[in-house]
Amino acid sequence: MVGIFISMGFIMFLAYKGLSPIWVAPIAAAFVAFTGGADVLNAYVATYMQGFVGFTVNWFPIFMLGAILGKLMDSTKMAKSVAVTISNKLGPKHAILAVVLAGSVLTYGGISMFVAVFALYPLAIVLFREANIPRRLIPAAITVGVFAYTMVTLPGSPQIQNLIPGQHFGTPATAAPVLGILTGIVMGGGGLLYVIWKAKKMKAAGEVFTEPPSEVAYDPNETLPNFWLSLTPLVLVVVSLNLFNWHIIVSLIAAILLILVLNVKHYKTFVSTINEGAKGAMLPIISVSAIVGYGWVVQSVPAFTVLVDHLMNIPGPPFVSLAVAVNLIAGVTGSASGGLAIALGTLAETYIEIAATYGYSLEAMHRVAAVAASVMDTVPHNGAILTLLAVTGMTHRESYFDIAQCTITIPLIALVFCIILASLGVV
Repeated sequence: MVGIFISMGFIMFLAYKGLSPIWVAPIAAAFVAFTGGADVLNAYVATYMQGFVGFTVNWFPIFMLGAILGKLMDSTKMAKSVAVTISNKLGPKHAILAVVLAGSVLTYGGISMFVAVFALYPLAIVLFREANIPRRLIPAAITVGVFAYTMVTLPGSPQIQNLIPGQHFGTPATAAPVLGILTGIVMGGGGLLYVIWKAKKMKAAGEVFTEPPSEVAYDPNETLPNFWLSLTPLVLVVVSLNLFNWHIIVSLIAAILLILVLNVKHYKTFVSTINEGAKGAMLPIISVSAIVGYGWVVQSVPAFTVLVDHLMNIPGPPFVSLAVAVNLIAGVTGSASGGLAIALGTLAETYIEIAATYGYSLEAMHRVAAVAASVMDTVPHNGAILTLLAVTGMTHRESYFDIAQCTITIPLIALVFCIILASLGVV
């Protein structure tokens, strides 16, 4: 048990220092195997790699196709068209709402958070400058629309964090729609209100917008694709996945083909853009797979059984222990998808049996697990957080406190709310 917790601390510390989990996770797994009395080499060659490869086999097509979709939406300026149109309609007076809403539309349509960040930042600079809102609030505003509620609360989301629970529980992407929407209102609405309140507080204290150290490229007169045409690939993903019950792979391929057809005059750039998208998927999928492999080694040692017993004995309905398990692992790994894959890969069958025995809804289990994954995953060493700060030119000291309120504190409140509703039978 001590070996497990030391290895968790090892991963968190080194990841926070910027070291890649691709090589850190195998070392942590070897330490767990050694302290757990297992053969270290066999733990790596068999157990670790089985978990690594298993996650890659199941999810690589979605990572790759999602990355290609996002890259095509970016290179054809369709993502920018959606974001600019929403921002222009709302204007600087509602700068924070404009950033949140634009990010929500992009990510609910299947665009990855990384692409959304690059699309939103130049617009946020313009809006925050005109509204005289301190620039260090831009990362928090982006996280509200991109990093949390659209991934895990809104029924039908094509994001992987909403799809992984379905694979384990046999539930659809639209699982527990009422529960999800109500939780999304708390999570998304709470984050929006927080950023608006903080902006007023900072302005009252005399803090104003400051120019970024380097010029941000933004041309308000740039010719962009039609908004409605730009929106259609995103709508196609959501509609085909949830109304037509297409597999997510088919939905993503259909959206990619639609983008190519709508932008056929740019055909010369298609191959290079698709290449970039495919390459961009490699690091995220390998990083998460490395963490999942570590989780497989952890669950193979005898001490893990003791840990699971402690989790299952947490007082209250099973939603509580499920949320604690997913939240804990997501926090350690700094990955919502990694936390879900490890926790549900080990515990899903147990919770399916509990649901069948005591009449709990598996759809509610799906939604609680997804929401739990979005709480502690945005620890300081989270890859998406590091990317967001790099893109916006902010530091942890300047912006992380507000990011944490929007991605940890408020989602934790939403998770408690979700658990209460699920326990009362709301689905």
